[in-house]
Amino acid sequence: MLFKTTEEHEALRSKVRKFAESEIKPIAFMLDQNNEFPTEAVKQLGEMGLLGIPYPKEYGGAGLDYISYAIAVEELARVDGGSGVILSAHTSLGAWPIFGFGTEEQKKKYLVPLAQGKKLGALGLTEPNAGSDASGTQTTAVFNGDHYILNGGKIFITNADKAEVYIVIAVTTPGIGTKGISAFIVEKGFKGFTFGDHYDKLGIRSSSTAELIFNNVKVPKENLLGKEGEGFRIAMATLDGGRIGIAAQALGIAQGAYESAVDYALEREQFGKAIAYQQAISFKLADMATKLRSARLLVYSAAELKENHEPFGMESAMAKQYASDIALEVVNDAVQIYGGNGYLKGMDVERMYRDAKITTIYEGTNEIQRIVIASHIVGKAPKEESYAKKKGSGAVTGERKKQIFSDGTPQEQVNALVETLKKDGFDFTIGIPVDTPIIDAERVVSVGKGIGSKENMDIAIELAKAAGAAIGSSRPVAETLRYLPLNRYVGMSGQKFKGNLYFALGISGAGQHLKGIKEANTIVAINNNPNAPIFKNADYGIVGDILTIMPLLTKALGTEEKKPAPPMVRMKKRTPKKLAKNYKIQICNGCGYEYDQELGDDEGGIRAGTTFDKLPEEWICPVCGEAKDQFIEI
Repeated sequence: MLFKTTEEHEALRSKVRKFAESEIKPIAFMLDQNNEFPTEAVKQLGEMGLLGIPYPKEYGGAGLDYISYAIAVEELARVDGGSGVILSAHTSLGAWPIFGFGTEEQKKKYLVPLAQGKKLGALGLTEPNAGSDASGTQTTAVFNGDHYILNGGKIFITNADKAEVYIVIAVTTPGIGTKGISAFIVEKGFKGFTFGDHYDKLGIRSSSTAELIFNNVKVPKENLLGKEGEGFRIAMATLDGGRIGIAAQALGIAQGAYESAVDYALEREQFGKAIAYQQAISFKLADMATKLRSARLLVYSAAELKENHEPFGMESAMAKQYASDIALEVVNDAVQIYGGNGYLKGMDVERMYRDAKITTIYEGTNEIQRIVIASHIVGKAPKEESYAKKKGSGAVTGERKKQIFSDGTPQEQVNALVETLKKDGFDFTIGIPVDTPIIDAERVVSVGKGIGSKENMDIAIELAKAAGAAIGSSRPVAETLRYLPLNRYVGMSGQKFKGNLYFALGISGAGQHLKGIKEANTIVAINNNPNAPIFKNADYGIVGDILTIMPLLTKALGTEEKKPAPPMVRMKKRTPKKLAKNYKIQICNGCGYEYDQELGDDEGGIRAGTTFDKLPEEWICPVCGEAKDQFIEI
């Protein structure tokens, strides 16, 4: 058995390396500094046939194998980690599900332009409550005649908003766990399909990463991928293959750092000779080379198994976990070999140091990879008995009242909101300066991108004065639009609000923002998108245009000068009251087992909250196996 790539593989490597060295490496520093997507380079990759490497020529691909694909990702990542993941996400996550599960019509319509490089693809799987545990998906798709209505959102999506074709995972049958999840092909441009801001990341900054937002998006029924209920299986199969791409990306980053370190070690002299000949450095280089060869054999082996339709799930998890782990070790040693120079911006090893970390996180964290590997060895562990109940409502900010004021005119809705807040104990005759630090503020009026032009900030500030509150914002308003200083944005990565009253105006509810307000006593949301996540995480809300609501709310709260507020005292949080059970209990006629919809049947894949009539007909008593029709209602 000869562990060696073919002449064709090395010819492809030479081709991709030449392109990467001439077209990407010269601009890699600026792409990183400017958080910029390499649009022209990706277009050239398509023209070279590199965006469809492993797909048959009949579908527009190059007809090459998966080792060729891994080599291409590796060589791009060798000079820029972000460019490597653009190819990986497009090929493994955007195109492969259509190739693996699509109809002939879907392949001709979507796979062909993806493989030809005329369009870019992406996968919409991750959500605030569905990361490592994809069964926590909350995006929904409701069938309505000849189409599905898609609502919800996805976070951390690679190639968003640059991609034109997205594979989106959504719940079609609530309450039955992973069996109720389906997959859809969604086109950029579908009405109601929008994007959040491009994330400002630590590394792989040339790769575009953003949120997907679905607001009553009509998806034609023919865009269902596979059958209803197969979405989770499609997602898991996709990730198995995707891990080969991420492993190749990690390998490429490590290879680039290693080569750079070798060159520098041969050039840098200390104590009369190149540091490469100092044993402390030469041993580092030896260990780096050994780790790289081990990782490369794992990556290529997993790719070869996939190419030959052999089981490869465990091997791809091993490749991804090991390659990304050693990538961190190799780039760390490379920076150490460079010494102080390696810590400077503009040095390739400094950028690679930042790029490498993400490879241990996405496509399943390395902790998840170890779970996958172990499950192939010892089998899957039984679920905890109370798992379904623990999943809860999924609100990032905890239990909230979620009361929406929708009756009457906007003025009447505002009046109802203000009256409710006063009943809750809020005194709007007192206030604090609008420039009070967020962390010290008892109340904050915070604006998102829905504020529009900068002139509208004056309206928001007047509202803050009327509410007796400090002014704040979402991250994009402060960082991208620069309407407010950076120290006024609220979120997990910014200032955390722990006061009594938080107004979220035109803020959709990104996960990092919600985590920054989860300790707020009361959250009020105003947004024109009824499906915005902020409403699931708020106590009170009004669906409407904030530029219409804000002046009405300002007037209702009172524009008179406020008396200075006393030192902040945390108010008692008014959580929703738990109501007595108002539903029937179903009893098994065979053994007396009670089905309680509040608990569901976790072992049977039935989520908490599923009513008895929504149970699948094939569901049976988990104790004695009696059929559903043998249950008696009491």
